[in-house]
Amino acid sequence: MPLLTVGFDLDMTLVDSRPGIAATFRALSARTGVYVDVDAVVSRLGPPLRTELAHWFPAEQVEAAALAYRELYPAYAITPTVPMPGAVAAIEAVHAQGGRVLVVTAKMGSLARLHLDHLGLAVDEVDGDLFAEQKATALRTHGATHYVGDHVADMVAARTAGVPGLAVATGPCSAEELRAAGAELVLDDLTGFPAALADVLRLALQE
Repeated sequence: MPLLTVGFDLDMTLVDSRPGIAATFRALSARTGVYVDVDAVVSRLGPPLRTELAHWFPAEQVEAAALAYRELYPAYAITPTVPMPGAVAAIEAVHAQGGRVLVVTAKMGSLARLHLDHLGLAVDEVDGDLFAEQKATALRTHGATHYVGDHVADMVAARTAGVPGLAVATGPCSAEELRAAGAELVLDDLTGFPAALADVLRLALQE
């Protein structure tokens, strides 16, 4: 089989960034005077930033709002963010098999790297500012053998890249929605990932 290279989504897959994202949107509201329902925002993480901003800002202000949000993000979002349950063990499980870990996320790569470095999550590559089918390009470039995510768009990415999509029901999408989107396996969270990875590798060796 090819070298194990597992891609992971970031928000609500490897990290719980809801408190930090909420804090950043509150700071953005304070700066711009534009109301944002932060509870609604953090209930639907996954799509690109501009998609969310378009719910609150006029179209001609979205780009400026995105720049302001990203300027505020390091000060407000990094410290409150915590690893998702099982995230550290999931990364270690891939490395224990001699594999590589990618993070492929809709978040800007530089901001994703701030989270990973702050939390000590040892990944090998980070590609950002990608969503749904766009993620497939990065998965192919890095030779990903699997992709793990919490959103139906992550399963689209895996399918487009031609690799198994492994889902965790820790984000805005239900287990049923993730299965319908093509997930080959749906876990409650990443605590079940090491055992699932061992099963995947064992089955591959038997083929």
